[in-house]
Amino acid sequence: MLEILYPSSPAPLFPRPSADNPGFRPVADAEEMLPLVNEEGVVYGQACRKWCHSGSKALHPVVHLHIIDRFGKLFLQKRAPGKDFLPGYWDTAVGGHVSYGEQLLETLYREAAEEIGLTAFNPNLLESYVYESGRERELVFVFAAVGHPNLKPANAEVSEGRWWSFEELENLMGMNVLTPNFETEFERIKASLLSLL
Repeated sequence: MLEILYPSSPAPLFPRPSADNPGFRPVADAEEMLPLVNEEGVVYGQACRKWCHSGSKALHPVVHLHIIDRFGKLFLQKRAPGKDFLPGYWDTAVGGHVSYGEQLLETLYREAAEEIGLTAFNPNLLESYVYESGRERELVFVFAAVGHPNLKPANAEVSEGRWWSFEELENLMGMNVLTPNFETEFERIKASLLSLL
């Protein structure tokens, strides 16, 4: 699947008002809205990013891009010290939330340009899966690209980037250097990444 399936009219806002949630408030215009999806990528609602990350466990789509060079090294970004979640950890080269109304490739190219200055690449969809942490639930679409482009990871979200051998990454597992999501995903896709070479 390479598309998020949106309804023909705007999806309802969440959280919905209820007896358990009488404090429902309209969303401010400045808040980033994310699509809420089922595991097939069909949109049933929309909610602000803050609510999606507040333990609601509402499933929302994200994209990840792994960049591997011809020598079998993987590029990772280091999360900036100012990030509210896992600052200073090494993570997937590119990762980001699909904004409401966007499709997967739109998000992938937008995030790649914003995070590491990458605008020209040929993405391959490897897989999708549901990832759950203590604060959120994501439908992750995993892409990969092959090459050794000139990457410029420098903005408020990314402090630096570098190329890693698979052996180096495997030696760092469980050492609180790599994000837990990256560790889980790397184990899932490392054979698929090597098959691209």
